[in-house]
Parts: sequence; C-alpha cells; structure tokens
Amino acid sequence: MALGGGTFLVQNKVLPGAYINFVSRPRAMGVMGERGVVCMGMELDWGPQEMMAVEAADFQTNAMEVFGFGYSHDKMKDMRELFCGAKTAKIYRINNGTAATATIGGMTVTAKYGGLRGNDLRVVVAENVDEEGMFDVATYMEMEQVDVQTVADIDSLEENKFVKFNGTGALTPTAATPLTGGTTEEVSGSGYTDFLAAAEKEDFNVLAYNGTDEVTKKLFVSFTKRLRDEEGVKFVTVLYDYPQADYEGIISVGTAKELVCWTAGMEAGAAVNESLTNRKYDGEYEVDAKDTKSNFIKGIQAGKFLFYDDGGEVRVLRDINCFTSFESNKNSDFSSNRVVRVLDSIANDVARIFSQYYLGKRSNNADGRNLLKAEIIAYHEQLLQLEAIENFTAEDITVQQGVEKQDVVVYESVQPTDAMEKLYMRVEVV
Repeated sequence: MALGGGTFLVQNKVLPGAYINFVSRPRAMGVMGERGVVCMGMELDWGPQEMMAVEAADFQTNAMEVFGFGYSHDKMKDMRELFCGAKTAKIYRINNGTAATATIGGMTVTAKYGGLRGNDLRVVVAENVDEEGMFDVATYMEMEQVDVQTVADIDSLEENKFVKFNGTGALTPTAATPLTGGTTEEVSGSGYTDFLAAAEKEDFNVLAYNGTDEVTKKLFVSFTKRLRDEEGVKFVTVLYDYPQADYEGIISVGTAKELVCWTAGMEAGAAVNESLTNRKYDGEYEVDAKDTKSNFIKGIQAGKFLFYDDGGEVRVLRDINCFTSFESNKNSDFSSNRVVRVLDSIANDVARIFSQYYLGKRSNNADGRNLLKAEIIAYHEQLLQLEAIENFTAEDITVQQGVEKQDVVVYESVQPTDAMEKLYMRVEVV
C-alpha cells in the first residue's frame, strides 16, 4: 500500500497515495428550537438554594427527593400547575432555612437542607435480623421510608438524599427519632435578585413571578426589558396584575393570582403556531372567572390576560400581553402572544443557527453569505409549513456584507399569522 493518504486542503502532497476528502452537500442544518421551558423562583421548605432543572416525568417520580414532598402533596400544587403545559421547569429556591438535627448515641443526624420539612424526618436504628453485629439504619419522611443502610458502625454510614450522618463508634438501637429545629426563613430582600442573577445564565421560554409585591414586579419588568432589548435574549415574563408594564414581553394575569403558574407553563409549552385563546383551564384551583362584558372589554383594552366562565368551564379570554401603546411602527399585532412567539422564535433560532454553523466557521464572501441566506430561507419555510407565518418568499430575505469585513447584515420581511378570534357574518334573507 502506498505511504501517502488522508485528506487534503490544497494539492501539495509529496508521498504517492490517495488523498480523499469527504464533505456533506450543503443543506439546511438549522431547525426550530424546542419550547416548553419555564423558569421560576419559589419559596420552598426543602431543597438547595440553586437552580434546579426538573423534567415533567422526573417531577412525577422524584418530587419527594427534589422538593421534599410527593407529587400529589398540596405543597406541590403550583408545581403541578406549571407542568400542565411546561416540559421542563427551572426552579430556584429563593429562601433558605436552618437544618433539622437529631442525636442518637454518638451519632448526629442532620437534614440535608434547611427548612421546616426537615422536621418530618425520622431515623430508626435496629439490629439486623440476619447478620449479627450489623444494624439497619432507616430514614423516614413522615411514614415513607426513603433510605435504609445495613452497616456495622457509624463510620460506615453514607449520606443519603435526605440526611447526613456524623460521628464515630458503635450504633445505638433506637425507635423512630425525629429530627427537630428545622426552620424556613422568610424571603430576604436579595432573594429574587439572586434568583434573577441565576436565571440570566439559563435558557428558558417563560419567566414567572406569582407574588403581589409591586417592587418585585418592577424588578422582573426591568430584568425582562434589559435582556430582551439589550442582550437579545427573547423570553416573556408572566406576572399577576401588572398591566402598567405596557410591554410585549410581559403577560399580566388579571383574573386571579393562582392562575399565574398555569399561564406560565402553558405559554412556555405553546408552539409557534399555537394560541391560548379560548384554552380550557385544566388546573386545580377554584377561581371565579365570571364578570360583565364591559369589564372584560376594559380588561383587554388595559392589556390584561383574563379568563372567563363558559358554562362552568374556565377558559382563556384572549392570549395577549400587556402592550397597549400602539403606534405606526409597532401596532396591535405586538400585543398577541402568538405573534410574539413567532418573532421571538425567529430571533432565537436564527441567532443559534448563526452561532453554531457560521460564526468563525464560514468565510464572509458571496458563497458564505448565500449559504447563510439559504439556511435562513429554509428555516422560514418551516414556519410557513406550520402556518406560523404566511406569504413568505425567498425574496423576503436579503444577506449583505456589513461595514466591517467580518459583518453580515440580514434584512427580513415577515408576516406572522394569528388564530381566528372574531367572526363577522352577514346573512341576507330573501
């Protein structure tokens, strides 16, 4: 066999042999990003004070170890509301607490996290019935056994998902010994500031705050505007009763505070071609959604995301945000959450496609720009097939050389579609 071989950049090889390059035929590589991620800071009685990413399926099976309560516990109701629509929840515990403890002989048992929930932990030490000199050390959360270890002494015990063991020497058999002294602290002034600092490092579709503090709401609005307008990070924030934000990135739930989590989860999970208008509320809260037509009209005009009672079923009145200051270059289209979803998806996905496949990887010449243009066109054709946009043609995209040799300028014309909401019908009887 000839000594030469491999690939080539230019035809300058010295050794005889076969030099073969395998390349892909240029084709669209970018696809639409996944939706369904909601991010929220919550007051909890268990867990670390850090961002936790929880998938819907994991929440159903592992809620106890993550949040200290089982899936069906009443403390998990807001979490279940989020997962009515969300696929992933990024949850940050905004408060902390003192860890519960217990002393059993020479062993100290400490709850893994601070908070009141640690007081529901119990530890049982019993002699093992099969092996002489061995002990079963079981950890219980209320009546549920969450861990058991068979060991000879304290030194052999390992930390589990609920408690830590400290001490040396022999184990002392004991009946159920409760941990005590666990406390949950109130949210400090820096709690939500720390949460937003952590959220800024994450990717998500919807941010949520279901509290009533006006200063905190204003903080969320400022954070949202800064990231959307200055950093180019496109997401929306769901708040309770804050239409004065007057901004397309803020959804102001007006019917009831309890509906914020459901709205946030559903907005996160909504596809680019989907509207929540008239969507049935399938959460667990009992809310009064009855009101007069005149109040509903005033609410919509004020930019409130409202629910209405439809024969005993609670439904979304209109899928809108709180932007109301319409003008010639920013009309009422921007108040539609479906339209904003389309525009945000274009911004996020085109930026991702450029970063993954072109930034620093393609020459800024006619061939490179044409390939980028073809990529962006292919992406928009996906939106067209999904009926997220309409009347799109390749001529709606132009890609040009920018001022600097490294700059690429893209111009785009796009027509997002929206869902049918009003029917005007004229019937002529002859």
